[in-house]
Amino acid sequence: QLQLVESGGGLVQPGGSLRLSCAASGFSLDGYAIGWFRQAPGKEREAVGCISSKDDSTYYVHSVKGRFTISRDNAKNTVYLQMNSLKPEDTAVYYCAACHCWDRGMSKKGRSWGQGTQVTVSS
Repeated sequence: QLQLVESGGGLVQPGGSLRLSCAASGFSLDGYAIGWFRQAPGKEREAVGCISSKDDSTYYVHSVKGRFTISRDNAKNTVYLQMNSLKPEDTAVYYCAACHCWDRGMSKKGRSWGQGTQVTVSS
């Protein structure tokens, strides 16, 4: 039910970097845990990682750990997904959503999804 808008996707070469943004409107994100998810064509949507109400409390799936970093800027009411060392298998539509986020996992709140932003990693 929260209004979140993803942006920042695009085409990038393998090994490159990209920063995605998740912006909230009409409410403050500082009291919410926010998760990032992705879905490749023909595949199930999967979790990527999340950030709690504290910007130093994060969780990542093994496939992105050490390459992706989630952070938040409360002044801008935005959560970011910094993606480094990108691989072709990172190609997907990326979504953000409010979630439960703890040190060993994450789960999405609600049932709806936004439009997402396309990330394509290709040479």
